[in-house]
Amino acid sequence: MPGQWEFQVGPCEGIQMGDDLWMARYLLLRVAELYNVVISFHPKPVTGDWNGAGCHTNYSTKVMREKGGFEEIVKAIEKLSRVHQEHIDVYGKDNHKRLTGHHETAPITHFSWGVANRGASVRVPRQTEKDGRGYFEDRRPASNADPYLVTAKIVETTVLN
Repeated sequence: MPGQWEFQVGPCEGIQMGDDLWMARYLLLRVAELYNVVISFHPKPVTGDWNGAGCHTNYSTKVMREKGGFEEIVKAIEKLSRVHQEHIDVYGKDNHKRLTGHHETAPITHFSWGVANRGASVRVPRQTEKDGRGYFEDRRPASNADPYLVTAKIVETTVLN
């Protein structure tokens, strides 16, 4: 019977996110072997009317977590909006099957963001807005995304550019 399991790694700094996610995937596969369970990291392993599987990535910098950090979050999101396709290009294979604009996803061809908006490309938690600081969630990466590429692309866009 098909099923879906969500799990999280972190909090992590930088490249450690990739290390921790690859190790978590490895452990998942090894445990599944013991129970003759097949694991797929495909973003839409079964076609149909459901949301698929993503690798939503929570992200912040020190400045974003400090007082007044909400302004920095908005600036970072604006930078992400200008290079949407560059991110999509490294956010996993067959992601177009998941990012349809339905089932709490934004369409793969359009960047959007919003507070508490689970249908946006990037979601800002309501608590982050309320506190004026915190983090944002990039909801575009697919479940099969390479976490090193995702991390590198987000940092390149929001910090290095």
